[in-house]
Amino acid sequence: MARIRVKNLLIRTYIGFNPDELVNKQDVVINLEIETDIPESALESDEPEDIFNYKVITKKIIALVQEGRFKLLEVLTKRILDTIMEDKKVTWARVEVDKPHALRFAESVSMEMEARR
Repeated sequence: MARIRVKNLLIRTYIGFNPDELVNKQDVVINLEIETDIPESALESDEPEDIFNYKVITKKIIALVQEGRFKLLEVLTKRILDTIMEDKKVTWARVEVDKPHALRFAESVSMEMEARR
């Protein structure tokens, strides 16, 4: 079992329901943790056969977030988690999405969700 982490993925999207948030993109910061098995054959051959490809999932997440419009941080977080869990090689995943400057006196607000198969 291996745990892959993608840290501080910075993407711009429409997030929120205030009038200015509906027309202006904002930054979100995404952190992922993904558990998957690594086949012994991949470790022996040093070839990417039958492994979980973190580059592919990251590109899917970037497209989802950049092209989407989300009123709720909860919905964005869940959709990212669902995208990760579509890959049957994933046994567990955790997603945290930060919305910087969502509150006046806070650095950010974040939502975290996880799933296990």
